[in-house]
Amino acid sequence: MAEIGLVSCVKTKRDEPAQPKDLYTSDYFDKMRVYAEQYHDEWYILSAKHGLLDPDGEPIEPYEETLRNYSKAQKREWASRVAGQMRERGLLETGTTLVIHAGKDYYVELLPHIEDMAVEIPTEGLGIGEKQAWYKERL
Repeated sequence: MAEIGLVSCVKTKRDEPAQPKDLYTSDYFDKMRVYAEQYHDEWYILSAKHGLLDPDGEPIEPYEETLRNYSKAQKREWASRVAGQMRERGLLETGTTLVIHAGKDYYVELLPHIEDMAVEIPTEGLGIGEKQAWYKERL
């Protein structure tokens, strides 16, 4: 049984292209990344612009895009694309648990696409400060 971490992108990014795992520079992202690296078999980044990113993938340019500004239809389209990318990578196999480290904007429309999967959202319902404290306590 594999456990896959899905970590959301954040607003704060480097000024130059970088591998996805190094592009995002906030303390919050760092906590989610370290947690995912320590506790999950694999992890990926949920990017508003790119969809599903391999953290060790090719460098990407910094961007200014967030799902927060997307309409419900745009979020549905994004979620459908991400689910397709997950399927292509073999992440939606039986026995896999998806652990989502992201806010609602990144998972509400995704959940219907992965309803046959075991899904955990450990910080669901917590505010940003509470989420950071949750990660800090476990690292």
